[in-house]
Amino acid sequence: MKRLFILTSICLLFAFVNIQGKSSSTPYIYIDGNGVMRWSDTRQEASFFGVNYTLPFAHAYRALGYLGLDRKAAIDKDVYHITRLGLNAYRIHLWDVELTDEQGNLLENEHLDLMDYLIAKLKERNIHIVITAQTNFGNGYPERNIQTGGFSYKYDKCDVHSHPEAITAQETYLHNLVKHINPYTGIAYKDDPSIVGFEINNEPCHSGTKEEVKAYINRMLEAIHRTGNRKPVFYNVSHNEYVVEAYYETAIQGTTYQWYPIGLVSGQTQQGNFLPYIDRYDISFADKVKGFHKKARLIYEFDPADIMYSYMYPAMARTFRMAGFQWVTQFAYDPMDIAYANTEYQTHFLNLAYTPHKAISIKIAAEAARHLRRGESYGSYPQDTLFGDGFRVSYTENLSELNNGRKYYYSNNTHSLPRNASQLMSIAGCGSSPVVHYEGTGAYFIDCLEAGVWRLEVMPDAVTVSDPFAKPSLAKEVVSIIYGCWDMALQIPDLGESFTLTALNKENQRKEETVKDGVIRNLQPGVYLLKRKNCTPKQNWTTDSRWNSIRLGEFAAPSPHTTDYKVIHNPAQVTEADRDLTILAQVVGNTSPDSVIIYTDKVSFWNDHNPSIKMKRISGYSYQATIPAAELQEGCFKYNIIVCRGDSTRTYPAGNSVKGFSSGIKGNPLDWDYIADSYWTTRIVAPDSPIQLLSVTDTHSGIEAYTLPEWNDLKRTLIDFSPIEKPLLRFAFTSKGEKTHHFLRKSIQDVLKERKGKLKSCTTLCIRVNRHKNLPEGFYAGFITSDGYTYKTICSTPSPEGIIRIPLKKLHQADTALLPIAYPTFLKQYFHPETDIPFQMEKAEKLELSLLGKDKTESIIELGEIWLE
Repeated sequence: MKRLFILTSICLLFAFVNIQGKSSSTPYIYIDGNGVMRWSDTRQEASFFGVNYTLPFAHAYRALGYLGLDRKAAIDKDVYHITRLGLNAYRIHLWDVELTDEQGNLLENEHLDLMDYLIAKLKERNIHIVITAQTNFGNGYPERNIQTGGFSYKYDKCDVHSHPEAITAQETYLHNLVKHINPYTGIAYKDDPSIVGFEINNEPCHSGTKEEVKAYINRMLEAIHRTGNRKPVFYNVSHNEYVVEAYYETAIQGTTYQWYPIGLVSGQTQQGNFLPYIDRYDISFADKVKGFHKKARLIYEFDPADIMYSYMYPAMARTFRMAGFQWVTQFAYDPMDIAYANTEYQTHFLNLAYTPHKAISIKIAAEAARHLRRGESYGSYPQDTLFGDGFRVSYTENLSELNNGRKYYYSNNTHSLPRNASQLMSIAGCGSSPVVHYEGTGAYFIDCLEAGVWRLEVMPDAVTVSDPFAKPSLAKEVVSIIYGCWDMALQIPDLGESFTLTALNKENQRKEETVKDGVIRNLQPGVYLLKRKNCTPKQNWTTDSRWNSIRLGEFAAPSPHTTDYKVIHNPAQVTEADRDLTILAQVVGNTSPDSVIIYTDKVSFWNDHNPSIKMKRISGYSYQATIPAAELQEGCFKYNIIVCRGDSTRTYPAGNSVKGFSSGIKGNPLDWDYIADSYWTTRIVAPDSPIQLLSVTDTHSGIEAYTLPEWNDLKRTLIDFSPIEKPLLRFAFTSKGEKTHHFLRKSIQDVLKERKGKLKSCTTLCIRVNRHKNLPEGFYAGFITSDGYTYKTICSTPSPEGIIRIPLKKLHQADTALLPIAYPTFLKQYFHPETDIPFQMEKAEKLELSLLGKDKTESIIELGEIWLE
């Protein structure tokens, strides 16, 4: 009997070792009795920060096929970049419609093969994984769904968790998936220590009772348990709050949440200071549900969507840690081979090559997630913009920064001196700093391998040439990649000013050379070994040497798509007649132009003299010219930008590309057969004229409309029925709930920055409304500033002419409505400032009007011009 007991014990021990990854030395994640994720070997708390990435499935999979590209090679490149960004977590919601048949059987197909390959590559880089087993929706977005025969296509998403046949199919699928053996690792998913655990489904849509929801979850848990799985199983609790107690009455060990703090799918790049939006993540049921603190907390998806700013990610990581999260994964990292078009999820955009500033920001966020203590508070905004050991975020500088003595990372130009330059071990950045001066726009990494020996990696330049968040197409490039060669000046004490430079990546033909003044001239993208003069390395560092989770000579970068020059220019909306007009543009092409000039609309093939103004390159791809005030008359100043290279000229803008981005048209306005009539235009006004903030031109007129809570109906109508009166724009809100507030916002910062002189003398905000109608109840007006603060006051009765006049001195600090509305919707919808900041008109960035809603009745406001005087 004793012998049998010993034999049984040995078998169980062997089975446990086998389950956790073939070796007892391979640590795995478990969740303790207090809901804390810990490492099995050290019992220390774990912290993961990374991304979602969807190449094996849906649109990303198809898009690589459209382009005729090798999907596994694409995975190799993207996993390398994810590793370079210091990310240690990966999550994906599997498209079950591409992995199953009608009965829920797991299909051995290319999608599963690519998923297995991806898991193996992540495992090689020590990146851990959470698998969300099913999405229960289609595979089309942004295209149409493609029928696959998968079981989820038979049911509505809100029925799939309650329909008996659907539940049975899910049991079959989960059971087969969890025990599936990855051919690239030889390990079943349930036994792979790189896989932290399983989430049952992505954003479930429950419609049943609490008991029915519990029963569903328990059946899924049992299907997984029957495989012998010992990993944690997670469930989404940020949806279906009406049955939230049911989640905590099951044996799930972790709960998952999302965070989209400024909404989703705006269709355009959002502007403004969103730091107040991410000040807190308060879970509404945290103190109401029994067992809340006994389950681990994970963020399965997050992203500040529709922005190109680089200041948000570390601040979100800070807030996540304060709220107790140990797993955080952004949605979603774009495959490099299709990131030029941002077609996968156009509301999100993150890729090291194509969004370098955001990529460095998320690298800093990963450091914050690993080093900030769980549950620790850093105050409220704006105090919490400095946190932890050397972390800083700034809206006005569009900057994330880590400066802790050994690591010096910055997402944009910075003037911050490194805390201790002599102790630096790792530098990563975009732009210039006191340690690196560089005109290129790509990211770079400079890492110390040993004393006097450094690895330099430089990515190609990336320039935004079209709004990445507008309607996408694989035929439309939104960011251009340019292989520019720029000087890089280094001031790294351990390296000194004299060092050797050796190219490491195999495509790099640059010969070894000696740098004598700290300036690497005409540096092309690639990887280099830098060795201090007279340094004798302890190790023979070569292209194939291993360092951390990479090979020294590894390098991945996209090929350029740009053929013709593109000009990126946002003309001043307005300027004053007595001021010079500065015109700034980016000119992007594979080679530098010979010249860039400006012609006005006054030039002609028939004129004897056609004056031009030459633009000067000031940095990188930026060109600038000044139009003297003497040449600016009240009215409109219209002009073209002409790019010249050899015998070729192109004129910008062209066609419907007048705003922001243009690919131009061949030729120039002095050609006899030039017929284009597109111009960039700036309105020239008298210096003492009022500052116009709103001019009603159509049903949009640059105004964004919102309601809190979210659900409402809105009708916009242009009222233009009189030839002797200017038009009005009617907003008719119909509330669907109680205690609603309606908001109208318009960006005004571009106008104000061109009217700084007049702005100093302005004392009154003026609003024209329909003089024949009463103001709606609770009609407020004011501004949102660059601090993210709101200042407003109640509107007084309009004059007989329909003009409301509000003295600026009456504006008072108020709560800021967090719009667009965030997801999950249980988060607070207003930011209440704890720090008083006096109102400064020169900081105003958005005009805001608001009115109270009435339950199921219309609230109407009819607006005309709005100005400052």
